[in-house]
Amino acid sequence: MSTFYCEYCGTKFPSVINLTSAPCYRHPEGPNKGKHKLYEGSLKSNYTCKYCGQTQSSIANLTAAPCHRHPKGTHKGHHAPSL
Repeated sequence: MSTFYCEYCGTKFPSVINLTSAPCYRHPEGPNKGKHKLYEGSLKSNYTCKYCGQTQSSIANLTAAPCHRHPKGTHKGHHAPSL
């Protein structure tokens, strides 16, 4: 059985249909202003932010904190996992 993760918040889903049909509380446009986005990278033991290089053990832990090197400005967006 496969598991699918949201790139924005790290929530796991049993199918892509479930993932892409639900609103995401960490969507870049604001809480619940858009749907979850499928994380298309491979499953890893550690995930690295593509903006600053910080690592965490899960996508959920990584995306929970604001990123000091986010393209919108310091702490104006969350960490984003690299593929």
